[in-house]
Amino acid sequence: MKDVQDRTAAGRVRWRRFAAVAVPGFAATGALAVALAQGALAASFAVSGQQFKVSADRLTGTGFAQYGSVDVNARDELLPVAVTGIREADLHGLCQSVVTTLPLLGDISLNLTAGKERPVEATDLFVDATQLSGDASFRNIEIGRDASTLDKGPDGAQGMQDAFSQQADSIEIGSLRQVAWATNAGTFKLPGLNMKITKGKRECF
Repeated sequence: MKDVQDRTAAGRVRWRRFAAVAVPGFAATGALAVALAQGALAASFAVSGQQFKVSADRLTGTGFAQYGSVDVNARDELLPVAVTGIREADLHGLCQSVVTTLPLLGDISLNLTAGKERPVEATDLFVDATQLSGDASFRNIEIGRDASTLDKGPDGAQGMQDAFSQQADSIEIGSLRQVAWATNAGTFKLPGLNMKITKGKRECF
């Protein structure tokens, strides 16, 4: 309906314009719902705005799977990650660090160490990482497997259909260096745990 001056009457919705604006939002929401249903989102909680560093002298594990996924923070921002899942893992000489910058105080470091004499033990371990390095060896590795068909890692260690992934019966990594958004584990035993908070930037590597 238009008035005598050929203007759109007040209170009427311009449906074509509304659709042009709304459809992309609906599509993004739908894609996110599909991603959730297909296990494309990694951590089951909103991750913090800080990545942390993890190092270990040596990691050994059985039931290894790795695939691409996405974490979500409290602002609903999507963060791409490489998820590593290990059914059972031992970590020798574990170090974990995160640095927070606070007003007036500057940099504050939290450092956690464990597993110097006896290894840290974890089951159903998931690490959502953005960087990983070390000297790695695998037994019976499969590279390029469809991520939705992974079956060697922990329960739930699967990605989206048609996505790249790899898995192996076992894994060993020496001089592990890793940057991550999140870690989940069924059990996590840390013998010789030592945690320190210090002023300044003191990271594992």
